[in-house]
Amino acid sequence: MREGGGDGAATWLAELIWRDFYFMILHHHPRVVSQAFKPAYDAIRWPNDAALFAAWCSGRTGYPIVDAAMRQINQTGYMHNRLRMIAASFLVKDLLVDWRWGERYFADHLNDFDLAANNGGWQWAASTGCDAQPYFRIFNPVTQSEKFDPGGAFIRKYVPELTRCTGRSLHAPWTMSPEEQRAAGVVIGRDYPAPVVDHAAARARALELFKSVKA
Repeated sequence: MREGGGDGAATWLAELIWRDFYFMILHHHPRVVSQAFKPAYDAIRWPNDAALFAAWCSGRTGYPIVDAAMRQINQTGYMHNRLRMIAASFLVKDLLVDWRWGERYFADHLNDFDLAANNGGWQWAASTGCDAQPYFRIFNPVTQSEKFDPGGAFIRKYVPELTRCTGRSLHAPWTMSPEEQRAAGVVIGRDYPAPVVDHAAARARALELFKSVKA
């Protein structure tokens, strides 16, 4: 396999296995189309803030990697798998929006939409699915950005407001001083939004919400 496809072949095969796994889950548990695989999590009362959901949909959350991902899907109908995980985790665990809202949005916008894979991916990110990530695993959008787009090429492509930002300021632009913002040609809160939530505080809220109904 490696000789024919390089190091990426193993990843490709793993994704095919996940796809077939989700096919199996959907076949044997069709209720997952509208319900959590782990029934206890259906008791979660999601705040579902419409303004926060709109910011996520439009790529205006103030977190560059999330915004770049959402702008990519809106413009092209595609989003890399890592970005799907980041965007989904952010919607569910930072913004506390029901995973089904995000699932429907992806279904409407992805060119490669597949019911089983989309549902399984969202339930994995939301920690409600079969063999999902644990509820306390909450992606930090800044560290994810620094790890997977260290040079910022992807962010600059889809968030041109931040083109002149450098270093950590590209991944966390709200940390720039007024002088740094002027040098970068962007004013946070005017040209590019300030973060719609504080990640640390949002993480704490999510943990409390999930603990209240822990399966």
